[in-house]
Amino acid sequence: MTVILLRHGVSTSNTARTLAGRSAGVDLTERGADQAFGVADRLAGLPIEHIVHSPLLRCQRTVAPLAEKLGIEPEYDDRLIEVDYGQWTGRPIAELLNEPLWKVVQRHASGAVFPGGEGLAQVQTRAVAAVREIDRRLAEQHDGDVLWVACTHGDVIKSVVADALGIHLDGFQRIVVEPASLSVIRYTPTAPYVLRVNDTGGDLSGLAASKPQRADADSRARPSPAEADTSGPVPGGELGPAAGADNGNAERSESL
Repeated sequence: MTVILLRHGVSTSNTARTLAGRSAGVDLTERGADQAFGVADRLAGLPIEHIVHSPLLRCQRTVAPLAEKLGIEPEYDDRLIEVDYGQWTGRPIAELLNEPLWKVVQRHASGAVFPGGEGLAQVQTRAVAAVREIDRRLAEQHDGDVLWVACTHGDVIKSVVADALGIHLDGFQRIVVEPASLSVIRYTPTAPYVLRVNDTGGDLSGLAASKPQRADADSRARPSPAEADTSGPVPGGELGPAAGADNGNAERSESL
């Protein structure tokens, strides 16, 4: 069973450099919409059986072109929703950099609880439970291997990847997940295997195979310098270390 974890495309909150969280009505930018169509083109040739997404608008918009191409009716799962950032929701990233909790989020994520919101440990628990449960359900329904897509948010994906890698949640900020990127995990009866992380380009045909990928899958997943989008957004999740970086390039500030 293999899940493709898809982060939503660039959103209006990303470009505004604010922390969207669960704010209503946060849509994709024009660039984000283009990314959604690009993802659909990349994935349309794969034998995808199911699409699930966070209930938030930016994730719905991201999977819509793919669902239309494949003729699949996507479903949403509340457990894949964005982190409840509580009182941080909607605030400018530059302002949050001065909060004492910011350093906790970067260095001790497992102990970070947002005021009036949830803790990152809670996020990991619910997201991992959702992915594993959906994966088991699809295996039973299809009596074998299934390739499926889960579209959600940066910090949610990073927490699921951290679990699959067997690393502590405190290390999840070392994982990079850009808008419209793909991170792929194959779950087996004995252990999960991370096949790709933050994949934003390149051939995906190997994901159609029913057997686990070889150990060199990660090297194949990384785009070549020619494939890399050097004008793309700053790496990371919603609250990754790069979220507060100011490198003078407006386009590269879109992954917050």
